[in-house]
Amino acid sequence: MTSLIDVIFLLLLFFMLTSSFTRFGEVELLSEGSGAGAASGQAPVFVQLAPEELRVNADPLSLEALRDGLSARAGDGGLVLISLAEGVTAQRLVDVLTVLRGAEFSVRVLS
Repeated sequence: MTSLIDVIFLLLLFFMLTSSFTRFGEVELLSEGSGAGAASGQAPVFVQLAPEELRVNADPLSLEALRDGLSARAGDGGLVLISLAEGVTAQRLVDVLTVLRGAEFSVRVLS
């Protein structure tokens, strides 16, 4: 017969070995009223996010070229509006926001 402490130790060992060791990243989200606005007279850049494609002002663009493409269109401090198509996963949106992290854009996700 095993003692209670042995059973507890085995359960602890089991749960430690079966748990996932995934590191979760953080993506900052701002509410609609917070954050810096676009510079006066500067038109916002529209990013249309679909499950299989990404368009910037109706021009197709890859995820890898997104940051450079937005820098050319919006400049520093420009407003970037992200519109989500039907069927876009949360992970796809997080991928786009991760690419834009640290950039000098004011990013808003439209609902």
